[in-house]
Amino acid sequence: MEIPLLSVRNLTVSFGNAKAVNDVSFNLKKGQVLGIVGESGSGKSLTALSLIGLLPEVKNITAAGKILYSRNNAMQTDLAALNIKQLNKIRGNEISMIFQDPLSSLNPSMKCGLQAIEPLRYHLRLRKREAARQILQLFEKVKLPDPQKIFESYPHQLSGGQRQRVMIAMAMSTHPRILVADEPTTALDVTVQKEIIQLIRDLQSESGTSVIFISHDLALVRTIADHVLVMNKGVAVEQGEVENIFSNPAHDYTKALIACRPKLGNNPVRLPTVSDYVRQSDVDASTLHPERLFSNEEILKVENLSVHYALGRRSRSSSDAWFRANDNISLSLFKGETLGLVGESGCGKSTLIRAMLQLIKPTSGKVLFDGLDLTQLSGNKMRHLRTRMQIVFQDPYSSLTPTLSVRDALLEPMKEHRIFSNKRERIDYAVNILEKTGLSADDLKKYPHQFSGGQRQRIVIARALVLKPEIVFCDESVSALDVSVQAQVLNLFNDLKDEFGFTYVFISHDMNVVGYMSDRIMVMNKGKIVESGATREVIENPQQDYTKTLIDSIPVIE
Repeated sequence: MEIPLLSVRNLTVSFGNAKAVNDVSFNLKKGQVLGIVGESGSGKSLTALSLIGLLPEVKNITAAGKILYSRNNAMQTDLAALNIKQLNKIRGNEISMIFQDPLSSLNPSMKCGLQAIEPLRYHLRLRKREAARQILQLFEKVKLPDPQKIFESYPHQLSGGQRQRVMIAMAMSTHPRILVADEPTTALDVTVQKEIIQLIRDLQSESGTSVIFISHDLALVRTIADHVLVMNKGVAVEQGEVENIFSNPAHDYTKALIACRPKLGNNPVRLPTVSDYVRQSDVDASTLHPERLFSNEEILKVENLSVHYALGRRSRSSSDAWFRANDNISLSLFKGETLGLVGESGCGKSTLIRAMLQLIKPTSGKVLFDGLDLTQLSGNKMRHLRTRMQIVFQDPYSSLTPTLSVRDALLEPMKEHRIFSNKRERIDYAVNILEKTGLSADDLKKYPHQFSGGQRQRIVIARALVLKPEIVFCDESVSALDVSVQAQVLNLFNDLKDEFGFTYVFISHDMNVVGYMSDRIMVMNKGKIVESGATREVIENPQQDYTKTLIDSIPVIE
């Protein structure tokens, strides 16, 4: 009988008396891809960190159980019993890890190339030149543009997708026997996501590497895993072969995760959430959303908007001396509609809404709102209009001031813009909006670092909504959320739209989300609008190859 490459037995991780991982057991075979799926707080990342002794160094954390690693077929090593020196010979070498957030995982003061060669220098004892040669080859393999330039760049000079590819190249460099990938494609474009998944597949097939792939996205897990482990509240609630899990899920939680994800072309009145599904109360989830109506009143108009950036010190009279982030874009936004902007990172969609809001100054063009050309307004005049146009940014951590409590973060803009006449009314309204996002009044006294990423995003959404805006710009505002939390937030956006008549500009790289939320879709590529139309028309009959590629790249459960 074949001994598993890795056998986890009765793993328990506790913070004081609270069990974050509770009696979890599973096996990983040689050459197998194991998907571990669950929402934030389910314990999946703590399980992965336990495997290589990287649990957070906080007070009262304890771990119990066995992590048996077969270095050969005859001998098993309990990784949980090894000291740091012994573990260091294995992690980053025989067992590598791709972390979720490459920006916090990479050293900001070191060039990417110098960081990437460290595993080769430390574990394989390669000379610097040979290590650099191998890393450059890997940079090319993971489809990084201009590998030499990336090698010489600092992490902050790269896009999120590029940073993640650097991390993957580092993890691949020592040809590990086990690769642990903790949400490696979260918030990446669907086309990039598809490439990363294919990359991991190629590594697995070429070298026989076993993979533990962690995600909150069941559809994504289905595209790569052989075996699936479903976790909820620290417990492994279900595990089995991937096709069995998807064709015949046994646990209500697994069924809920499958049901919560928006599906292209299927628009229920409300997306089911985990709690709805477990209670079997998602009655209207099976009813398709009727065609949504919106006014033909134009609330905002963009005319020939361009945003160009100078490249280096070359003559600005030269046409190739400029990067065209937005190139001659025109669009109309109608009162009460949701306009979806979809495209890959770098296509210019975030630049476009920042230019519309005058957070960056466009090179040319007009943005017309309420009879005014916003591009011609002074900072003070524009400031008075900002309550009417709010933005929910992609990264909640950098959007919130770490030294402000949630209460201060919500009340400060309300006080500044004189929303309500007294503090008590502001607090009551802030609590009302906060509760609509799934948080509670008890959270008012807390600070950003005390929340998960998904919770922080809900705070950012609440902060935008307390000002009662007419237009809300959502810049990848659900891209990093679990499918159930994502469903809650999307339902919230629609509830608030019904209640207050908001108009949304919804930016995403996820065609499922844009398709569910939007009345009209505009597809962007390389700074231009390449296709636009009614949502159903664009999804069911795309005209451009680029749009077809975006749709074809979507992972599906069915």
